[in-house]
This record gives sequence, structure tokens and C-alpha cells, in this order.
Amino acid sequence: QESLRRTHGGAVPMDESTYELSLEKRKSTNIDAKKQLAAEAAKYIAGGDTVFLDASTTTFYLAKELKNMDNVTVITNSIRVVCELTGLENIKVIAVGGVASSNQSFVGNLAENSIEENYFANKMFFSSKGVTADAGILESNEKECGIKQKMMQNSKVKYYLCDRSKIGRIGFVKLSPLDKIDYFITNAELDEALTQNLIEGGVEIVNTDN
Repeated sequence: QESLRRTHGGAVPMDESTYELSLEKRKSTNIDAKKQLAAEAAKYIAGGDTVFLDASTTTFYLAKELKNMDNVTVITNSIRVVCELTGLENIKVIAVGGVASSNQSFVGNLAENSIEENYFANKMFFSSKGVTADAGILESNEKECGIKQKMMQNSKVKYYLCDRSKIGRIGFVKLSPLDKIDYFITNAELDEALTQNLIEGGVEIVNTDN
């Protein structure tokens, strides 16, 4: 018997790819690629910056890269990022609060309102479930998606970190059109359609494998 997944309008056949991998499983997925993307992203952060970091595994590795930097403020909904950076004199850490999720992150209306009403960052670093040329940047976790959208709304420059496993991958929630980001940092060879749409959107493509 085919497994079904409950939706707002009924049930649809279960597609394993729509399941959010558990945090521990995602941590072990493409670790080297994520570390590589994090190291590249860290080059765009300097003293005096205030940055939003989402609760993705890639930005957790980026948090590790920040440890040796001076005078950086990090605003995040990631409990793991908070734990990683708390206590460092050179880094100011702001947790947005809210309901703690199984993703070890703060989510929900309280967290979203906290970002929207209280915080602004000159840079935002984030990842997502997947990205396609036609649909843009996609999520499969509605609560995380809401947080990321508030961060995007209140940040000046947006950096999307995308390992090759996310290219062409579908999530059922639209996080953002491509032209709303500024940098697309990836280790993937992008097809013509995605490359063209990014260029037309004014997005700078940074490939770590080049």
C-alpha cells in the first residue's frame, strides 16, 4: 500500500524527498561541501558586520569560521549556532527566541516578530531545501521558511549557500524568487537555465570549485 502524506486539501502519495531529514542525518550529508561553502562565505564577512544566520547545517559550519573574527554580531534562530559562539568576546550573539523545534532552532510567530520588529543585518547567510530555475528558492519546512523570509526582509545583502545536492530539488514552500538574493555560492555546475535566470536577476554566482 502506497504511503500517503496529509495535505491541506487531502492526501497525496508520499515522496521521500519531501521529508525533512533529521538534523543529525543532515549534519552528515555532504559535510565537506558544506564546509567548503562556509569557508567561501566567511570571506564576505568582516569586522563591524551584523549578520543573520539561519538554522541550516551549512551556516552552522559558517559560525565555526567566525570564531577567529573580531567585532561581528550574529543574529540567529539556530540554537546550535548560539551554543557554538556564546562566550566569545569577539562575537556578539543574539538569539531571536520563540518555540524550540526538533531542528534545534527557534521558530513561530514570536521568533518571526522578534526579527521583523527588532533586528536588521547588513548581511544574511542561508540555505534551503532546494532551488530550480523556474520556481526559485524552495523550502519544505514552513516554519523555517517564515523565519528566513523575515531575515531576508530585514537584511541588506543576501547570500544563498547551495551545495550541489540542492540543485533541482523541490520543496513545496516558495522561499524566494532568485532575483531577491545577491550572491549564489555553490559547488555545483549550474545548467544554462539556472545560470541565465540568476544573471538576469542581478545575482553574482560564486563557484567554490573554480
